[in-house]
Amino acid sequence: MTTSEQTTTPVTGERADLLAALAKQRHFLTFPTRDLTDDQARQHTTASELCLGGLIKHVTEVERGWAGFILKGPAAMPDFTAMTEDDWAARERTFQLGPDETLAGVLAAYEETARATDELVATVADLDHKWPLPKAPWNEPGAEWSIRQVLIHIVAETAQHSGHADIIRESLDGSKSMG
Repeated sequence: MTTSEQTTTPVTGERADLLAALAKQRHFLTFPTRDLTDDQARQHTTASELCLGGLIKHVTEVERGWAGFILKGPAAMPDFTAMTEDDWAARERTFQLGPDETLAGVLAAYEETARATDELVATVADLDHKWPLPKAPWNEPGAEWSIRQVLIHIVAETAQHSGHADIIRESLDGSKSMG
């Protein structure tokens, strides 16, 4: 059977629930970017430095990082306790849509990351498998997370930033995701 002829087993149960929750939050993150220009996606419309294009870019990077963690454990993540000011500045730039970046480009990258994460959730052997968390000031030394906990964290992170996106869009032009 060729790759194009292969069928995938439907995802059911807990995995389907996790993917449905993540899909819903992904929608609420990206929906506020509808019909925007690149310049609008770069605008800071609130007191924060957040912009819509930067939020999509940041969540893409975060999801990729945690997907790497699912596969390789803490080796896939930086040692946050050893990061320099330049490292932190580079991380902060993930919240910005640079002048050479487009909203369409960051949305496409997010869509590709989402597909890869969804495939990972569907195929990972054991949601109970645990890895030590990466070294970070906000992680308790020696703490571990199961793959399930990582997925719940990705859903929560996406939900938090979808709320930011809604507020930024409403501040931009009055458009709302709901209501």
